[in-house]
Amino acid sequence: MAEKRDYYEALGLTKGASDDEIKKAFRKKAKQYHPDIHPGDKEAEERFKEVNEAYSVLSDPQKKAKYDQFGHAAFDPAAGGAGGGFGGFGGFGGAGFDFGDIFDSFFGGGTRSANPNAPRKGQDIEVNVTISFEEAASGVDKEISYYRTEKCDTCQGSGAKDPNSVTKCSMCGGSGRINVRQNMGFAQYTTVKECDACHGTGKIVKEPCTKCGGKGTNRKQHRISVKIPAGIDDGQAISVGGAGNAGSNGGPNGNVIVNISVQHHELFERQGSDVICKLPLTFAQAALGAEIEIPTIDGRVKYNVPAGTQTDTVIRLKGKGMPIIRSSNRGDQYVKFYIDVPRHLNEKQKDLLRKFGEISGDSFENSKNFFDRVKKKFK
Repeated sequence: MAEKRDYYEALGLTKGASDDEIKKAFRKKAKQYHPDIHPGDKEAEERFKEVNEAYSVLSDPQKKAKYDQFGHAAFDPAAGGAGGGFGGFGGFGGAGFDFGDIFDSFFGGGTRSANPNAPRKGQDIEVNVTISFEEAASGVDKEISYYRTEKCDTCQGSGAKDPNSVTKCSMCGGSGRINVRQNMGFAQYTTVKECDACHGTGKIVKEPCTKCGGKGTNRKQHRISVKIPAGIDDGQAISVGGAGNAGSNGGPNGNVIVNISVQHHELFERQGSDVICKLPLTFAQAALGAEIEIPTIDGRVKYNVPAGTQTDTVIRLKGKGMPIIRSSNRGDQYVKFYIDVPRHLNEKQKDLLRKFGEISGDSFENSKNFFDRVKKKFK
């Protein structure tokens, strides 16, 4: 007979593991080797039994203490173990042991507690909508069209040609689930599966509705108007309650999730609720100062550029950014100036610039000194 594997090793643990670590390891391993996931897999079945055997010992403080001291010999009758063999663990090896009891305590009952006849909410539907930068700033109402499942208006969702012909499934008694018992060597394992006769509905429809084919729903095109709030950002979404697919057994409709994409703007860039704008100045405007108009999402505003404004100068226009959703506040707009150097000059313009360079030569002394300092620094 093959040597039995160490219980801690079976759960992927080391000796001295805490109760919480043992529970977490059992949960993980039991799911990994569960018979429902590996039907007919003998190796997985053996691993599953091994995991449950290890947990039954290590989860019991008294048995765990004996195992930590004597190992498997603590429960081996041939070795004089006090446990009286694995079958002596309080009935663990009895034919009536149900692994489902362990899984119910760990996994919340699983499919056991599922009621196929309980009202169920319909599935959500996702719709993608693209709006302009200006629409994101001001808010907009958009009409969207999509397909959804709706309750059949002929059978009123029963799926039957005649609602009175719907009967309770005799195979599962109307529960939609049946118990299946499997012998697994030292124990009997009970699992719950969907009833094959009624496909989990708990009902038998003798004559299906001719319009929906017995499904109880039909797929139809639907239109809704969605209010997109001012300040919404690219990648955000809006949920429209009750506009999704039809529910079942009297359950509510699902929702429509509207995913928003905002188009790129040629002038403005968004950073959170702030708006960034790069604006060119002519050499004359930057040097002499000038009154200009700055574009904003609300329109143009006048601004006096100070004389001697340099490239990369940034100014803030308070409250000229994006609206903040669910707030009366707004972000700011930041304007970054840069000097627009002309590329194509006529001879008169060139001559004037040469004269300007000659009469303002002292003005460039600071630049000359700067480059002299750079040369010395890296010499």
